[in-house]
Amino acid sequence: MPAAESPEHITRTRTVTARAILQGKADLRTYPYRLLAVVSQHGLGGDQISEALAAAEVLGQFGWDLVNVSEFASSRIVYAFLRRR
Repeated sequence: MPAAESPEHITRTRTVTARAILQGKADLRTYPYRLLAVVSQHGLGGDQISEALAAAEVLGQFGWDLVNVSEFASSRIVYAFLRRR
């Protein structure tokens, strides 16, 4: 993963990794959409849900509300879906 996820990449994919949020390496100030998916695939010991929710908590301080969380068992990837207030 690059040192920081570019705003262009986040806008194009409408996703950002939980790790980038938690490490302060994602810039959402220019993100133009109301909906965003936070992706967690690196949680330790199956802790992807905790990582995704922690990132959602951080984004909550910046005007984002958690809408839903989904875990895809076949890939062990967790998505937290958020909506900007």
